Amino acid sequence: MASLSAISEELAQLDGQVTDIFRALSNGFQKLEKMKDSNRKSRQLEELTDKMRDCKRLIKEFDREVKDMEYSNDAATNRMLNEKKQSMVKELNSYVALKKQYASNLDNQRADLFQAPDEASRDDNSLMASSMTNQQLMDNGNQMMDETDQAIERSKKVVHETVNVGTETAAALKAQTEQMGRIVNELDSIHFSIKKASKLVKEIGRQVATDRCIMGLLFLIVIGVIAVIIVKLVNPNNKDIRDIPGLAPPASTNRKLLWQN
Repeated sequence: MASLSAISEELAQLDGQVTDIFRALSNGFQKLEKMKDSNRKSRQLEELTDKMRDCKRLIKEFDREVKDMEYSNDAATNRMLNEKKQSMVKELNSYVALKKQYASNLDNQRADLFQAPDEASRDDNSLMASSMTNQQLMDNGNQMMDETDQAIERSKKVVHETVNVGTETAAALKAQTEQMGRIVNELDSIHFSIKKASKLVKEIGRQVATDRCIMGLLFLIVIGVIAVIIVKLVNPNNKDIRDIPGLAPPASTNRKLLWQN
């Protein structure tokens, strides 16, 4: 039986790439078995799902290449290529089923995203049956990968919505923080105004006390003036200023007045 490289270099290259992916999937699931952290398991499942998606694309390219070469190859070669394709599909579907099993055991929420319906599970069992034709194997394998892609898209949508909620929450917290900062600034301004007003009240109090002293002095002066006026009114003919307290002339003046008399 001729090798793939002898039949087509492109088929041999595709087969090598698919084999590398299967080897990476096997190692990835072995690492997943040893992981304890659910977040690491989730990330590992996402990486393995990406590899399975690449493998699905390569198998489709392999199938198209086989169909293009079907009329130029003999019956034995076509049978060998179809068996090779069927083997790829079965191995890929086994990894898909294993991935679903790990996803369902991760937690209940992720199980809702990754768990396939009962009909898909029955299709998996049917897909493994030897009675199915190559075309049925390919169709069911493609259907299973499409369902897996849809589950991944739903997971991405949930993550995107979670990120949006987190962004909105952060924006609301930022707005509240800025509002609290403005309130603190206003409180500081009010405290400064109260302090300034208290100082102004004290200055006004001191000024009022000074004004009271001045008013007292003015009151005494007015009383003195009134007293002088009253004395003048009581004795208007009294020319001797000696009778007026505080207005008596000096002693020399008194002696001159006595000599003249």
